[in-house]
Amino acid sequence: MDRRDFLRLTSIAGALSATGLGLEQAASAAALDAGWRTFELVTEIQVRDPGKQARVWVPVPFAQNTDYQRNAQTTWQVQGEGTGVLVQVPGYDVQTVVAQWPDGTPDTQRGLTVTSRFQTRDRRVDLSLPPSRHAPRESRETLHRYLQPTALLPTDGIVKSTSDHITHGLRGNVAKARAIYEWVVDNTHRVGSTPGCGLGDVRYMLTTRNMGGKCADISAVFVALSRAAGIPARDAYGIRVADSQLGYKSLGKSGDVTHAQHCRAEFYAEGYGWVPVDPADVRKVMLEEPPGHLSMDNPQVRAARVMLFGSWEMNWVAYNHGHDVSLPGSLLPAVPFLMYPNGETSAGRIDSLDADDFRYRITARQI
Repeated sequence: MDRRDFLRLTSIAGALSATGLGLEQAASAAALDAGWRTFELVTEIQVRDPGKQARVWVPVPFAQNTDYQRNAQTTWQVQGEGTGVLVQVPGYDVQTVVAQWPDGTPDTQRGLTVTSRFQTRDRRVDLSLPPSRHAPRESRETLHRYLQPTALLPTDGIVKSTSDHITHGLRGNVAKARAIYEWVVDNTHRVGSTPGCGLGDVRYMLTTRNMGGKCADISAVFVALSRAAGIPARDAYGIRVADSQLGYKSLGKSGDVTHAQHCRAEFYAEGYGWVPVDPADVRKVMLEEPPGHLSMDNPQVRAARVMLFGSWEMNWVAYNHGHDVSLPGSLLPAVPFLMYPNGETSAGRIDSLDADDFRYRITARQI
């Protein structure tokens, strides 16, 4: 089956069965699309850094209900003499539990447990159908926001020229976004040694032609190129909370999800609303799906490539769409995005990937 045949597929189940992955997986995909699942996500933190004025920020699922995520409720407990509060960061939909402790000695207990419960169901926008006047509409203010450049997602210079080259001669947001998606899949690659989820420094990646990284890098390229083409687009920062039920061992995580953070993307098209995409996971399948280092024409890779333009398997929860996030109460510069727990003391920012000074564990379970 050639690539054009794949692009005619209209469902996750169809893509999976067409590539020979089995009727059982196709049936699982169809069943998942119909129902909601409830999850509990728990983040436990111990601040080991002996510095004074200790503060911690933990991202939590966004509060507004959508057609793929709803009923998020978050509670928290602070250990020691600290206090905690749930804060909405101005400018984006970023929610974070903020905890702080009075000055103390290195022996003072400083811990935080954050528990979130929420429901998810698989998300899909059928782009084989014509645009509908009944599709969800977004406000002009929001669409304008997701056209703007950020510190690491510029829309001028090499980003603009690259975007113009990719979308030359195309009309409409869907056609342009599809071309950008295919270009990103073809021209990026996943680097397993990249710390965390990467930085998402798009200008650096395009200028140096060093297109390797992880999800925050690859998704950022899609978002920046889309914005440069005049398409509202945004990153979706979150974490995996369950194993994949679509036959992909590399695209899920349950139990201890401390290192399962994952960034996705979406773009807006009139008549469809926000459309989910995930070019980074196509590259993850290529690198990590057993036996590893799969070719672009491997059936599982081809199925993932089709599936991840227009759909998300919601064994993952979205935290926010924020960029250049000013952490409430922080005296330090804004962070590029909030997907990991963050912390700081009077000595400076605590490395969110440092397990010695900033020890945390994140667990997920289906209820």
